[in-house]
Amino acid sequence: MTESVTPVTFPPAFLWGAATSAYQIEGAVREDGRTPSIWDTFSHTPGKTAGGDTGDIAVDHYHRYRDDVALMADLSLNAYRFSVSWSRVQPTGRGPAVQRGLDFYRRLVDELLAKGIKPAITLYHWDLPQELEDAGGWTERDTAFRFAEYAGIMGEALGDRVEQWITLNEPWCSAFLGYCSGVHAPGRTDQAAALRAAHHLNLAHGLSASALRAVMPARNTVAVSLNSSVVRTVSQDPADLAAARKIDDLANGIFHGPMLHGAYPETLLEATSSITDWSCVQPGDLETIHQPLDALGLNYYTPALVSAASDTDGPRADGHGESSYSPWPGADDVTFHQTPGDRTEMGWTIDPTGLHELIMRYSREAPGLPLYVTENGAAYDDKPDAEGRVHDPERIAYLHGHLSAVRRAIADGADVRGYYLWSLMDNFEWAYGYEKRFGAVYVDYNTLARTPKSSALWYAGAARTGELPPVQD
Repeated sequence: MTESVTPVTFPPAFLWGAATSAYQIEGAVREDGRTPSIWDTFSHTPGKTAGGDTGDIAVDHYHRYRDDVALMADLSLNAYRFSVSWSRVQPTGRGPAVQRGLDFYRRLVDELLAKGIKPAITLYHWDLPQELEDAGGWTERDTAFRFAEYAGIMGEALGDRVEQWITLNEPWCSAFLGYCSGVHAPGRTDQAAALRAAHHLNLAHGLSASALRAVMPARNTVAVSLNSSVVRTVSQDPADLAAARKIDDLANGIFHGPMLHGAYPETLLEATSSITDWSCVQPGDLETIHQPLDALGLNYYTPALVSAASDTDGPRADGHGESSYSPWPGADDVTFHQTPGDRTEMGWTIDPTGLHELIMRYSREAPGLPLYVTENGAAYDDKPDAEGRVHDPERIAYLHGHLSAVRRAIADGADVRGYYLWSLMDNFEWAYGYEKRFGAVYVDYNTLARTPKSSALWYAGAARTGELPPVQD
């Protein structure tokens, strides 16, 4: 019997990318017709973000995009995932597009293509136009139809040049951090509203997938990026296993159930029946949501460790911000535990085995569906040395471990076609403001100067060769 050996190299067509989102990097929040999104409103509300930080300027990518694309090329990236600011394109969330807003994304895409970098567009990375939130936001069914209209506008404008499209980024965060625990915009704390929002986000995905395909060339691909959780238990006790089932449904099944299989898990509907009767699910919705996908994006940072609740439990340790309101509706009988091991500045445990586990799960869950790691990365307290260099060996070790996990998954038969490092550069990290640095490129927030960290140079070496350079202190 011959022992299998994990290949040293990645497939030749593997995409080596980095990812960002509009509100975190663009700035220029009042230029060229853009109107406020829910994150403009939220970040300007006292007490909602660390230090009162906002994305008003962020890292000024709106004006510096050419330099940023040149930096990507210098780092040998062959793919870049970015999101579109909905209110920059459709200021009220409805009606005709503002061409000045569209023109920015046209220029960005043309610059990427000129440098040989494949653009991947995410239509929604959490920045709902404020006018739509004022009308009820994702708790209202109409928002899903407005999103489909916006998707059609984008597909018509850029579908001739952009082949990879992602409808939603991490709808779990939009629904449950935004409408349940309130730590993300719009800052609401209503369990029933969060479950309605989750369904309407699912509906928006299905409607927008159809809208994109109606206006784009057949060669283009439509995907979604889910921050699916790897849920583990402290024991095999039946009560702990039931707790894990409940969290798996709320984190994963609520989205991949209808998207991949055309149904919500019965265990989810039962566990949340005291909160909602799910009457928001109308006839035909599940068929609409269950659109054929061309690929699936997986975002991974750290696993979850749960058990049945007990009287001696401490504060919730789920890694999703501090709030007296839980983002897990109907799961008050579940306790989250801090997983053992080294942690990043976010307090998240570093565990590459979780990424391998997640990839292999979805290889089984959706056989034949190409997979991309659309986000993976770590925050550290990066600082320049006396010569202005930023050495981040912890991030290099993190990347080596997680990319090794991707490579193992490929060797185990998973069809993983690309990896997008989160993030290209330091930026506005939502409620954490500018305190947490996820970037491979250091940004001086006073001058906005960009400096590639040692991890960026390490990653560039991997992108150039398709092999992982050794980890050095």
